Amino acid sequence: MKYILGILSLSALLLIGCSEKKSSEDLFNEGEKYLEESKIPEAVSSYETLINEYPNDKLAPDATARLASIYQNKQVKNIPETQSLLKSVELFRSIYDKYPESNQAPMGLFMAGFVEANELNDYDAATKTYNLFLKTFPDHELATSAKEELDNMGLTPEEILKKNIAREQK
Repeated sequence: MKYILGILSLSALLLIGCSEKKSSEDLFNEGEKYLEESKIPEAVSSYETLINEYPNDKLAPDATARLASIYQNKQVKNIPETQSLLKSVELFRSIYDKYPESNQAPMGLFMAGFVEANELNDYDAATKTYNLFLKTFPDHELATSAKEELDNMGLTPEEILKKNIAREQK
């Protein structure tokens, strides 16, 4: 009888211990650790759990940015490249949409435009995103880069070089 009670007690302790909800900090740190170890599925899971369970937490914008970067860098296996890039745009944009007051909001909006322009070649979407960035964050340190992106959108590096040389000769 003592043996059965011991097993039941141990089982109850295991169940209680396993069901303990991780804090946002634990999930973020776990994601960072997995990312450093190149355990991408585990990192994605940690960041997604943080975003879903703590959507209003101060770490949610950072977790979203990390997740967006993972997709931008096409680190999630078995996802077509275009789908991964579209997911990164969606995540980067969500930082601006969900957390407009966060320090990550300008970077998220800029990066959404960057991926649209430079990786997806969706110049119409990128133009709208960069213009929204410039309207919303005209004095941000990335504003100059957003203007340059608009000026050089769709041009090859050679065309940009020729354009810059011609500008300097004037």
